[in-house]
Amino acid sequence: MINRLKEQEISRYMKQFPVVAIIGPRQCGKTTIAKQLYLSKKNDSYYFDLESPADKSKFKDSEFFLSSLEAKTIIIDEVQRLPELFELLRSLVDKNKKAGKYLLLGSASPYLIQGVSETLAGRIAYSEVCPFNLLEIYKKQTDINKHWFRGGFPDAWLSKNDKDCNDWMNHFFRTFIERDLNTLFGVTFSAELMFKLWKMLGHFNGSVWNAQSFAKGLDVSSVTVNRYIEYLEGAFMLRKLPAYFTSTKKRLIKSPKIYIRDSGLLHYLSDIHSSKELLFNPNVGNAWEGYVIEQITQLLPYHIKPYYYRTHDGSEMDLVLVKGLKPIACIEIKTSNNPVLSRGFYESLKDLKCNNGFVVTPYQQVTYKMSETVTVCGIYEFLKTILPKLIK
Repeated sequence: MINRLKEQEISRYMKQFPVVAIIGPRQCGKTTIAKQLYLSKKNDSYYFDLESPADKSKFKDSEFFLSSLEAKTIIIDEVQRLPELFELLRSLVDKNKKAGKYLLLGSASPYLIQGVSETLAGRIAYSEVCPFNLLEIYKKQTDINKHWFRGGFPDAWLSKNDKDCNDWMNHFFRTFIERDLNTLFGVTFSAELMFKLWKMLGHFNGSVWNAQSFAKGLDVSSVTVNRYIEYLEGAFMLRKLPAYFTSTKKRLIKSPKIYIRDSGLLHYLSDIHSSKELLFNPNVGNAWEGYVIEQITQLLPYHIKPYYYRTHDGSEMDLVLVKGLKPIACIEIKTSNNPVLSRGFYESLKDLKCNNGFVVTPYQQVTYKMSETVTVCGIYEFLKTILPKLIK
């Protein structure tokens, strides 16, 4: 069993809030966490999966059914399939505000399920569980390559070999676009259009988002493209990294960048079938950039926000961590262990008035200072040692 970083957060929320929701993409391990934490005492907990017809049928009279259960914790999986439950839970919670009574698991952002976020306001806490983070599975240096190539979905990471990983990714992806998206949001999507969109996203991973160019390539309206993107974000598959604005006279890029969150899925879409192929792929730099950004962003507390920074004259920073209105770290992401930094990097540090500059590489075993304000380190060292000090 791989211990998950979110377990302590979920346990803490269960002691504070009547309702706790574990959200995140399908197949990322939400159910495993819930069962591990709360089904060990079977007499005190019940588990229901709303994708099971037998379990869903029990909720025909939801109020009577839930009121009749004498349990410390009631776990409801894939709760987005019955959005009307949220209004009922508000009523039940207001009658008995017992902490940790309901643990909800969902594969769709609550903000895309109409009325959910407002219905339980003040009564619910959300914890987003992602596929495995590098800190959760790291044992030796070679795990970095494996994790970068395969991504963090448990079944992909734990595959016996890369071929089995690719087979799993193929079935996961096709099931996701042909069935899961429709059932998650109750909206009918064109599987063919979604497949083409995904392939384009794989090719433009890490690029500044331009809905018009995607719409032209797909022969649909930009409204349709943006709607599809919104649902992919809501299914925790895409990340839009916003641009950071400063009060400067320089002309800034203000559109977000877009990333496929799981690196294994990105490599599947890019027809990269092994870690060796990945290292020689012309897009290896963008692939590494997206991987590092996702690993870091997964670990950020709610009060630290991630951005990128770019000006029209070429100054750029891959990742800027901001606390309030103040940048606390500027991060450049390089595949080389002997990085060469551009003038634009130093200009960005100056623009952002930030003295914490970092260069994150794959395998840097010795952390060292490149200058007074710039530190070079490996990804594991940054996640394990440096990041906790920055965000405390």
